[in-house]
Amino acid sequence: MSASRTKFYLDKQNAKWLGVCAGIADYTGIDVMWVRIGTVLLTLMGGFPWTLLAYWLAAWMGTPKPLGLYSTAEDEKFWQGVRTSPARSTRDVRARFRDIDRRLADMELFYTSRNSRLADEIDSLR
Repeated sequence: MSASRTKFYLDKQNAKWLGVCAGIADYTGIDVMWVRIGTVLLTLMGGFPWTLLAYWLAAWMGTPKPLGLYSTAEDEKFWQGVRTSPARSTRDVRARFRDIDRRLADMELFYTSRNSRLADEIDSLR
């Protein structure tokens, strides 16, 4: 069974402590440094017991991120985009497919139209 790419995972490979901040960074696509700074600031600015409680709950309930979840950095960015904005990701994929379809239609038109130069080259090969 393959791992879900849209689920929150603890990122133990990039962890400083339990991998919660690294997991949040991986899930949202925000740099892990900013997530850690935000967590420390939130804790220091009055959220002391609640941020630690939330951190421990996330560490206790979260599952470790499987090795090789993403094949490339581009794949990782794509899935982060799916998690943060599924509608935009769907729109981008549809636009890519429309562009590919248009380009294929242009190539098909070129090769199926009456192209005397191309036909002459094919005849010369026979």
